[in-house]
Amino acid sequence: MLASVVIRTYNEERYLDRLLTGIMAQKSSLVDIEAVIIDSGSTDKTLEIANKHNCRITHIRKQDFTFGRSLNEGCEFANGDFLVFVSGHCFPVNNDWIHELVKPLVEGKADYSYGKQEGAETTKYSEYQHFKKFFPDCSQVPQQGYFCNNANAAITRKAWRQYKFDESLTGLEDMYLAKQLVNDGGKVAYVASAPVYHIHDESWKQVRTRYEREAYALQKIMPEVHFNKSDFFRFFVSSLLNDFSVAIKDKMFLRKAKEIFMFRLMLYWGTYRGNHEVRRLSQSMKHRYFYPTDKNSSEKDSYEQAASRSSATNESK
Repeated sequence: MLASVVIRTYNEERYLDRLLTGIMAQKSSLVDIEAVIIDSGSTDKTLEIANKHNCRITHIRKQDFTFGRSLNEGCEFANGDFLVFVSGHCFPVNNDWIHELVKPLVEGKADYSYGKQEGAETTKYSEYQHFKKFFPDCSQVPQQGYFCNNANAAITRKAWRQYKFDESLTGLEDMYLAKQLVNDGGKVAYVASAPVYHIHDESWKQVRTRYEREAYALQKIMPEVHFNKSDFFRFFVSSLLNDFSVAIKDKMFLRKAKEIFMFRLMLYWGTYRGNHEVRRLSQSMKHRYFYPTDKNSSEKDSYEQAASRSSATNESK
Protein backbone atom coordinates (compact mmCIF):
# COMPACT_ATOMS: atom_id res chain seq x y z
CA MET A 1 0.00 0.00 0.00
CA LEU A 2 1.09 3.55 -0.72
CA ALA A 3 0.70 6.77 1.29
CA SER A 4 0.97 9.98 -0.72
CA VAL A 5 2.03 13.02 1.29
CA VAL A 6 0.27 15.95 -0.42
CA ILE A 7 1.81 19.35 0.31
CA ARG A 8 0.32 22.66 -0.82
CA THR A 9 3.08 25.15 -1.49
CA TYR A 10 3.47 28.83 -2.24
CA ASN A 11 6.94 30.19 -1.44
CA GLU A 12 7.63 27.65 1.30
CA GLU A 13 11.42 27.52 0.95
CA ARG A 14 12.05 28.37 4.60
CA TYR A 15 10.89 25.04 6.06
CA LEU A 16 10.27 22.81 3.04
CA ASP A 17 13.71 21.21 2.98
CA ARG A 18 13.32 20.32 6.65
CA LEU A 19 9.87 18.86 5.99
CA LEU A 20 10.93 16.81 2.96
CA THR A 21 14.06 15.55 4.73
CA GLY A 22 11.77 14.38 7.54
CA ILE A 23 9.43 12.68 5.08
CA MET A 24 12.31 10.84 3.38
CA ALA A 25 13.45 9.60 6.82
CA GLN A 26 10.06 8.07 7.67
CA LYS A 27 9.91 4.36 8.45
CA SER A 28 6.76 2.25 8.17
CA SER A 29 5.93 -1.43 7.93
CA LEU A 30 2.43 -0.51 6.77
CA VAL A 31 2.93 1.73 3.73
CA ASP A 32 5.40 2.94 1.15
CA ILE A 33 5.64 6.72 0.87
CA GLU A 34 5.71 9.28 -1.92
CA ALA A 35 5.80 13.08 -1.65
CA VAL A 36 3.53 15.17 -3.88
CA ILE A 37 3.77 18.96 -4.26
CA ILE A 38 0.80 21.03 -5.49
CA ASP A 39 2.31 24.46 -6.10
CA SER A 40 0.38 27.68 -6.71
CA GLY A 41 3.09 29.81 -8.31
CA SER A 42 6.14 29.88 -6.05
CA THR A 43 8.81 32.38 -7.01
CA ASP A 44 11.41 31.38 -4.43
CA LYS A 45 13.38 28.09 -4.21
CA THR A 46 10.35 25.94 -3.33
CA LEU A 47 10.36 23.95 -6.58
CA GLU A 48 14.13 23.61 -6.58
CA ILE A 49 13.94 22.07 -3.11
CA ALA A 50 11.07 19.79 -4.17
CA ASN A 51 13.03 18.55 -7.18
CA LYS A 52 16.07 17.91 -5.00
CA HIS A 53 13.97 15.50 -2.94
CA ASN A 54 12.49 13.81 -6.04
CA CYS A 55 8.94 14.93 -5.27
CA ARG A 56 6.20 14.49 -7.81
CA ILE A 57 5.07 18.02 -8.68
CA THR A 58 1.85 19.42 -10.11
CA HIS A 59 0.61 22.99 -10.34
CA ILE A 60 -2.48 25.12 -9.79
CA ARG A 61 -2.78 28.69 -11.05
CA LYS A 62 -2.69 31.34 -8.33
CA GLN A 63 -5.97 32.79 -9.50
CA ASP A 64 -7.62 29.35 -9.24
CA PHE A 65 -6.34 28.57 -5.76
CA THR A 66 -8.58 27.74 -2.85
CA PHE A 67 -7.56 25.40 -0.05
CA GLY A 68 -10.07 22.74 -1.08
CA ARG A 69 -9.39 22.96 -4.83
CA SER A 70 -5.64 22.73 -4.32
CA LEU A 71 -5.99 19.61 -2.18
CA ASN A 72 -8.44 17.98 -4.56
CA GLU A 73 -6.08 18.48 -7.49
CA GLY A 74 -3.15 17.23 -5.41
CA CYS A 75 -5.11 14.14 -4.36
CA GLU A 76 -6.14 13.44 -7.94
CA PHE A 77 -2.50 13.66 -9.00
CA ALA A 78 -1.27 11.44 -6.14
CA ASN A 79 -1.07 7.64 -6.45
CA GLY A 80 -1.63 6.69 -2.83
CA ASP A 81 -4.24 4.45 -1.22
CA PHE A 82 -3.93 6.90 1.69
CA LEU A 83 -3.59 10.66 1.33
CA VAL A 84 -1.51 12.43 3.97
CA PHE A 85 -1.73 16.20 4.33
CA VAL A 86 0.89 18.39 5.94
CA SER A 87 1.49 22.12 5.84
CA GLY A 88 4.61 23.33 4.02
CA HIS A 89 5.68 25.05 7.25
CA CYS A 90 5.44 21.90 9.36
CA PHE A 91 7.97 19.13 9.86
CA PRO A 92 7.72 15.77 11.66
CA VAL A 93 8.86 15.30 15.23
CA ASN A 94 9.93 11.68 14.71
CA ASN A 95 10.47 9.02 12.05
CA ASP A 96 7.26 7.05 12.60
CA TRP A 97 4.91 10.02 12.12
CA ILE A 98 3.31 8.70 8.91
CA HIS A 99 3.17 5.13 10.23
CA GLU A 100 1.24 6.26 13.30
CA LEU A 101 -0.99 8.66 11.36
CA VAL A 102 -2.18 6.08 8.80
CA LYS A 103 -2.37 3.15 11.23
CA PRO A 104 -6.05 3.76 12.22
CA LEU A 105 -6.91 3.94 8.51
CA VAL A 106 -5.04 0.75 7.62
CA GLU A 107 -6.68 -1.06 10.55
CA GLY A 108 -10.14 0.19 9.57
CA LYS A 109 -10.67 2.07 12.84
CA ALA A 110 -11.15 5.42 11.11
CA ASP A 111 -11.59 6.98 7.69
CA TYR A 112 -9.85 10.26 8.48
CA SER A 113 -7.14 10.90 11.07
CA TYR A 114 -5.22 13.91 12.29
CA GLY A 115 -2.12 14.18 14.43
CA LYS A 116 -0.72 16.31 17.18
CA GLN A 117 0.72 19.77 16.48
CA GLU A 118 3.44 21.37 18.56
CA GLY A 119 5.15 24.72 18.56
CA ALA A 120 8.75 25.17 17.46
CA GLU A 121 11.45 27.78 17.84
CA THR A 122 9.55 30.81 16.51
CA THR A 123 6.03 29.85 17.58
CA LYS A 124 4.16 32.59 19.43
CA TYR A 125 3.61 31.91 23.13
CA SER A 126 -0.19 31.94 22.97
CA GLU A 127 -0.18 29.60 20.00
CA TYR A 128 1.64 27.07 22.19
CA GLN A 129 -1.36 27.25 24.54
CA HIS A 130 -3.69 26.95 21.54
CA PHE A 131 -1.94 23.77 20.40
CA LYS A 132 -2.10 22.28 23.90
CA LYS A 133 -5.86 22.82 23.99
CA PHE A 134 -6.70 21.32 20.61
CA PHE A 135 -3.99 18.66 20.37
CA PRO A 136 -3.72 16.87 23.75
CA ASP A 137 -1.31 14.11 24.72
CA CYS A 138 -3.88 11.28 24.59
CA SER A 139 -5.11 9.73 21.34
CA GLN A 140 -8.80 9.17 20.60
CA VAL A 141 -9.31 6.40 18.06
CA PRO A 142 -11.98 7.09 17.01
CA GLN A 143 -12.90 10.43 18.53
CA GLN A 144 -16.26 12.01 19.20
CA GLY A 145 -17.19 14.84 16.85
CA TYR A 146 -15.68 16.08 13.62
CA PHE A 147 -12.86 18.43 14.56
CA CYS A 148 -9.93 17.84 12.22
CA ASN A 149 -6.93 19.78 10.92
CA ASN A 150 -5.23 19.25 7.57
CA ALA A 151 -1.92 20.73 8.71
CA ASN A 152 -1.28 17.14 9.85
CA ALA A 153 -3.87 14.64 8.68
CA ALA A 154 -4.57 11.56 6.55
CA ILE A 155 -7.63 10.16 4.79
CA THR A 156 -8.40 7.03 2.82
CA ARG A 157 -8.65 7.57 -0.90
CA LYS A 158 -12.12 6.04 -0.77
CA ALA A 159 -13.36 8.61 1.77
CA TRP A 160 -11.75 11.50 -0.09
CA ARG A 161 -13.24 10.39 -3.40
CA GLN A 162 -16.70 10.04 -1.85
CA TYR A 163 -16.77 13.56 -0.38
CA LYS A 164 -13.84 15.60 -1.73
CA PHE A 165 -12.98 18.96 -0.23
CA ASP A 166 -15.34 21.88 -0.67
CA GLU A 167 -13.62 24.21 -3.11
CA SER A 168 -15.62 27.30 -2.17
CA LEU A 169 -14.58 27.48 1.49
CA THR A 170 -12.04 30.04 2.69
CA GLY A 171 -10.71 27.54 5.22
CA LEU A 172 -11.77 24.63 7.45
CA GLU A 173 -12.23 22.38 4.41
CA ASP A 174 -11.01 19.59 6.68
CA MET A 175 -13.81 20.06 9.24
CA TYR A 176 -16.46 20.36 6.55
CA LEU A 177 -15.47 17.03 4.99
CA ALA A 178 -15.15 15.43 8.44
CA LYS A 179 -18.64 16.62 9.36
CA GLN A 180 -20.12 15.06 6.21
CA LEU A 181 -18.23 11.84 6.89
CA VAL A 182 -19.30 11.58 10.54
CA ASN A 183 -22.92 12.41 9.68
CA ASP A 184 -22.88 9.42 7.33
CA GLY A 185 -21.46 7.09 9.97
CA GLY A 186 -17.76 7.50 9.20
CA LYS A 187 -15.06 7.89 11.85
CA VAL A 188 -12.37 10.46 12.60
CA ALA A 189 -9.35 9.63 14.78
CA TYR A 190 -7.00 11.87 16.73
CA VAL A 191 -3.48 10.37 16.90
CA ALA A 192 -1.29 12.03 19.53
CA SER A 193 1.62 9.71 18.59
CA ALA A 194 1.87 11.35 15.13
CA PRO A 195 3.18 14.83 15.99
CA VAL A 196 4.57 17.59 13.80
CA TYR A 197 6.05 20.96 14.60
CA HIS A 198 3.86 23.69 13.09
CA ILE A 199 5.28 27.18 12.63
CA HIS A 200 3.26 30.26 11.70
CA ASP A 201 5.74 33.03 10.90
CA GLU A 202 3.03 35.65 10.44
CA SER A 203 2.59 39.36 10.91
CA TRP A 204 -0.22 40.41 13.23
CA LYS A 205 -2.33 41.31 10.18
CA GLN A 206 -1.79 37.80 8.80
CA VAL A 207 -2.82 36.25 12.11
CA ARG A 208 -6.03 38.28 12.06
CA THR A 209 -6.75 37.37 8.44
CA ARG A 210 -6.23 33.65 9.17
CA TYR A 211 -8.87 33.72 11.88
CA GLU A 212 -11.19 35.88 9.76
CA ARG A 213 -10.94 33.31 7.00
CA GLU A 214 -11.70 30.41 9.34
CA ALA A 215 -14.59 32.22 11.04
CA TYR A 216 -16.11 33.03 7.67
CA ALA A 217 -15.83 29.37 6.60
CA LEU A 218 -17.32 28.22 9.90
CA GLN A 219 -20.61 29.86 8.90
CA LYS A 220 -21.16 27.08 6.37
CA ILE A 221 -20.14 24.33 8.76
CA MET A 222 -21.95 25.59 11.86
CA PRO A 223 -24.42 28.28 10.77
CA GLU A 224 -25.93 28.34 14.24
CA VAL A 225 -22.71 29.80 15.68
CA HIS A 226 -22.69 33.58 16.10
CA PHE A 227 -19.82 35.57 17.55
CA ASN A 228 -20.88 39.02 18.69
CA LYS A 229 -18.98 41.85 20.33
CA SER A 230 -19.75 40.66 23.84
CA ASP A 231 -18.28 37.27 22.86
CA PHE A 232 -15.21 39.05 21.55
CA PHE A 233 -14.61 40.88 24.83
CA ARG A 234 -15.44 37.84 26.98
CA PHE A 235 -13.16 35.40 25.15
CA PHE A 236 -10.39 37.93 24.66
CA VAL A 237 -10.21 38.85 28.35
CA SER A 238 -10.51 35.26 29.64
CA SER A 239 -7.84 33.91 27.26
CA LEU A 240 -5.59 36.85 28.03
CA LEU A 241 -5.82 36.21 31.76
CA ASN A 242 -5.22 32.49 31.25
CA ASP A 243 -2.13 33.05 29.11
CA PHE A 244 -0.79 35.67 31.50
CA SER A 245 -1.21 33.19 34.36
CA VAL A 246 0.71 30.48 32.51
CA ALA A 247 3.42 32.96 31.50
CA ILE A 248 3.85 34.03 35.13
CA LYS A 249 4.28 30.38 36.16
CA ASP A 250 6.81 29.93 33.35
CA LYS A 251 8.59 33.12 34.46
CA MET A 252 8.11 34.60 30.99
CA PHE A 253 5.46 37.25 31.64
CA LEU A 254 7.60 40.34 31.03
CA ARG A 255 9.06 38.86 27.85
CA LYS A 256 5.78 37.61 26.41
CA ALA A 257 3.05 39.96 27.71
CA LYS A 258 2.87 42.15 24.58
CA GLU A 259 2.97 39.14 22.24
CA ILE A 260 0.20 37.42 24.22
CA PHE A 261 -1.96 40.54 24.07
CA MET A 262 -1.51 40.93 20.31
CA PHE A 263 -2.07 37.27 19.45
CA ARG A 264 -5.29 36.99 21.42
CA LEU A 265 -6.50 40.35 20.12
CA MET A 266 -5.92 39.31 16.50
CA LEU A 267 -7.46 35.87 17.08
CA TYR A 268 -10.74 37.14 18.50
CA TRP A 269 -10.97 40.32 16.45
CA GLY A 270 -10.37 38.24 13.33
CA THR A 271 -13.02 35.79 14.47
CA TYR A 272 -15.50 38.61 15.02
CA ARG A 273 -14.76 40.20 11.64
CA GLY A 274 -15.00 36.87 9.84
CA ASN A 275 -18.33 36.16 11.49
CA HIS A 276 -19.74 39.58 10.57
CA GLU A 277 -18.01 42.21 8.44
CA VAL A 278 -16.36 39.99 5.83
CA ARG A 279 -19.74 38.70 4.71
CA ARG A 280 -20.43 42.14 3.23
CA LEU A 281 -17.65 41.87 0.66
CA SER A 282 -18.50 40.70 -2.85
CA GLN A 283 -17.40 37.21 -3.90
CA SER A 284 -14.60 38.56 -6.10
CA MET A 285 -13.36 40.79 -3.30
CA LYS A 286 -13.42 37.89 -0.87
CA HIS A 287 -11.26 35.81 -3.18
CA ARG A 288 -8.75 38.63 -3.57
CA TYR A 289 -8.81 39.35 0.16
CA PHE A 290 -8.30 35.78 1.33
CA TYR A 291 -6.19 34.49 -1.57
CA PRO A 292 -3.98 37.40 -2.69
CA THR A 293 -1.76 36.60 -5.66
CA ASP A 294 1.06 38.52 -4.02
CA LYS A 295 1.42 38.64 -0.26
CA ASN A 296 2.93 42.12 -0.52
CA SER A 297 0.49 43.41 -3.12
CA SER A 298 -1.11 46.80 -2.63
CA GLU A 299 -4.30 45.16 -3.95
CA LYS A 300 -4.71 43.42 -0.63
CA ASP A 301 -4.57 46.74 1.18
CA SER A 302 -7.35 48.06 -1.04
CA TYR A 303 -9.59 45.18 -0.01
CA GLU A 304 -8.66 45.73 3.62
CA GLN A 305 -9.81 49.33 3.19
CA ALA A 306 -13.01 48.20 1.49
CA ALA A 307 -13.76 45.85 4.36
CA SER A 308 -13.06 48.60 6.88
CA ARG A 309 -15.34 51.04 5.04
CA SER A 310 -18.07 48.39 4.94
CA SER A 311 -17.67 47.80 8.67
CA ALA A 312 -17.72 51.52 9.46
CA THR A 313 -20.82 52.06 7.33
CA ASN A 314 -22.63 49.24 9.09
CA GLU A 315 -21.67 50.44 12.57
CA SER A 316 -22.92 53.94 11.79
CA LYS A 317 -26.40 52.62 10.99
